[in-house]
Formats: sequence, C-alpha cells, structure tokens
Amino acid sequence: ILNYDIMARFRRRTCIILLLFILFICSIMMALKTLRPDRAGFGDPFGLGLLPELQQRTVLLDSKQNSLNRAQGDTVTRVSNLHSIAVNTMKASMSPVKKLEEELSPPNYNFHIFYYTWYGNPQFDGKYIHWNHPLLPHWDPKIANNYPKGRHNPPEDIGANFYPELGSYSSKDPTVIEAHMKQMRSASTGVIVLSWYPPGMADENGEPTDDLVPIVLDYAHKYNLKVTFHIEPYKDRDDRSMYHNVKYIIDRYGSHPAFYRHKTSTGRLLPMFYVYDSYVTIPEIWANLLTVSGSQSIRNTPYDALFIALLVEERHKHDIHRSGFDGMYTYFATNGFSYGSSHHNWASLKAFCDSNNLMFIPSVGPGYIDTSIRPWNNHNTRNRVNGKYYETAFSAALLVRPEIISITSFNEWHEGTQIEKAVPKRTGQVVYLDYKPHKPNVYLELTQKWSEKYRKEQEQWLM
Repeated sequence: ILNYDIMARFRRRTCIILLLFILFICSIMMALKTLRPDRAGFGDPFGLGLLPELQQRTVLLDSKQNSLNRAQGDTVTRVSNLHSIAVNTMKASMSPVKKLEEELSPPNYNFHIFYYTWYGNPQFDGKYIHWNHPLLPHWDPKIANNYPKGRHNPPEDIGANFYPELGSYSSKDPTVIEAHMKQMRSASTGVIVLSWYPPGMADENGEPTDDLVPIVLDYAHKYNLKVTFHIEPYKDRDDRSMYHNVKYIIDRYGSHPAFYRHKTSTGRLLPMFYVYDSYVTIPEIWANLLTVSGSQSIRNTPYDALFIALLVEERHKHDIHRSGFDGMYTYFATNGFSYGSSHHNWASLKAFCDSNNLMFIPSVGPGYIDTSIRPWNNHNTRNRVNGKYYETAFSAALLVRPEIISITSFNEWHEGTQIEKAVPKRTGQVVYLDYKPHKPNVYLELTQKWSEKYRKEQEQWLM
C-alpha cells in the first residue's frame, strides 16, 4: 500500500509539472505571435527582415520609389538623398562583403578602366540623358545630307548599337552603381578612370555629375576598387583652371580610402589624372602647370600628381614631353584609327617613353561601333569577332611590357567599346548587336583572364 501511494503521488507531480511546462510553452508562443508583423503573410518566416541582404533589397526598393517621387525636384537635393540612400544601403550590406571578397578575383591595380556616369532616365533624373543621344551630322554638308537626322527615343530606341542588360539606366541609381562595381571587380580590374567635368559643367549632351563622385567612391571602396579621374576638355581648360580643379579634386576627395594613388619608382605615392584631348592645348600652356619652373607650377606642391596625356598623332609624343606630362595613353579602341591606337606603333612609343622617363599606358578595347550616333562612320567600325579582337589587343599590349594597361571602356555605349553586360534585343525599329554565342558577361570574363595573365607576366618581368 505504501509503495502504491508513493507511485500515485509521483504520477500526480509529474502531470502537474508537464501541464505547467505546456502552459509555459504556450505563453512563449503567444508572446512571439504578438511580435510578428501584421503584414507578414503565410510562410513568411519571422526575423528575415533582420538579415543584411534582405535589408539591402528593402532599402533599394524604397530608394527607387522615393527617387520617382522626387524626379521633378531639385537636382542637388536628389543627389544628396541618393548619397544617403547609398550609405544606408552599404551599411546594411557590409556583413556579406567578406564572403564577396572570397568569391571575386583580386583587383589588379595596374588594370585601369574608363567609366562614364552621364546616363539618366525619367525615374531618377526626370528625363532621359545620353540614351537619347542625337545623330551627329558629318562635317561635310554634302555627305551629311545622305544620312538621317534627329535623336534617339528611349527606352526601346537608344543611342547605342548594343543594349545593356540593365536597360536604359540612370547613373544615379545606387543599384546600378553597385552592379557596375561588382562587374568591374569580377573582371579583376582595379582602378576606375572616372569621366569628370568640374562642378556645374558637363558635355554638350549631358548634365553635371560631380555630385555623384562620393557615391562612386563609396561603392568602389566596398568592392576594394580605386578611383582616379579622366579630366574631360571642359570650356576654357588651361593651366590656371587645371590647377584649381586638381586642387578641388584632391581637397574634396583625396582623403577617401578609394582615391587612387600610384606608387612611383622613387617610392612616392601620387594621384593620377588622365587628360582627355590634351593635344588641343599648346605645350607652352601645359608647361606653366607641369614643369618646375612654370608660372602655375603644381610640381613639388601638395597637389603634385602624375598627369597622363592623350597621344593621337606621332608628333604628340614630343609635345607631351615638352609639356611636362608624366606619361601618355592612347584611349581609342580602333586599331588603325590613329597613330596611337595602332597596335604596331606601341613598341616604338614605349621605347620613346622609356628613354624620356615617361609612362606608356596602351588602351585596349573589345571593338568599336558608333553608327547609332555617327551613321556615316562605318569605316571605323571594328568587329569584336566573338572576343578575338579584344584578346589581340591585350596580346599587343603585353608585348611592350607596360606598367599599366587601360581599358576602353566599361560603359561607353555610344561608341560600342563597352565590356558591361549586354543582351540581345529586337524592336520594331532596330535589331541590336549582342555578344552571342557567348553570355552577357563574356567580356568581363576575358578581362579577368588577361588580368591574371598580365599579373603573372609582370612577375616574370621583375625577376
């Protein structure tokens, strides 16, 4: 009997404890249910919004809607807000960066790639910019009369022979900027050569873009890329204005961790500036800025830098040397178009540079076609030959053992030199070119391949 009483009491106690435990679990479940957001639907797991990648997606969707609402507002305010959105977006997505670094090829800081932020669309800019590029007339009126006039009508009809995977995007869209940085990093490039006009200035078909520089720098830093500047031929560019603009760039952006500085043979770390159409200014004016004895000399000041001139004709090499430039680049992706862009001239140009303590930076490109904006310029088209043209250019560049190779371009769509992802597209008006039979990222992959090859060959050169 005693044993039976003990067992009965044990069972009662066990049942009471089990009942209390069940009540405790139910209370926790009820509490969690009250924390679950009302908008959560069936199968929407609690807590997913706390994950950085989903936070990033939410911020970007909100940023697109906010930008659409502001499209007709003040430009400076819009860019400032976009910068805030971009900063918040990056903060939300910083934790996947380490994983990203492991997945992507290491950046090659001796691979420089030309980048343009002059594109706009109604969602972010209130109108299309550059995608609606006009058809440029030939300088000879008799020839010009044989070709169509007017301008392109996006989004189906854009001023390009290829069509971007991202569509007729805005360069202000943080999602686009990040996509571009990821593509450039996947191609194992290291330095973005950013097309730049002074504040308030732009090319004749665009609008000022200097306010975008901080966003580009921030996203470049996220992907461990560096940014240097491609100074365009703005109005009244001379020794005085260049001094002030170089000072402006270094003062404003020089402290950013993504701001590019090149280590010279003497061990100095100096900013680098590519100067487009440098030959339109006479050597005497450049010498005022770029030689130690010049009246506007920037040498041996806090704003000293490496200045790289554009070489088009052979005679320009002597002008570049007299001007005080530190090197030359060839830019154009059309083999045979100019003396500088002709591959067979690179060996003699490199020899000239070596004997005059100058840097020679050949520019390679995947092809060239600009008939969407210059319909009369078909003779300068260079077929991509499914990537063979690009690889031939890289081979020619590596033969001269340059310290840096530049790539024309990441996204100059008007001239068909882009390596950005492009997709097949057909409209009622036009059939766009594409990268078939390859995938949209084929030129990024080829760039990555040659970046690795170049890195290995450089190691051999130094041995």
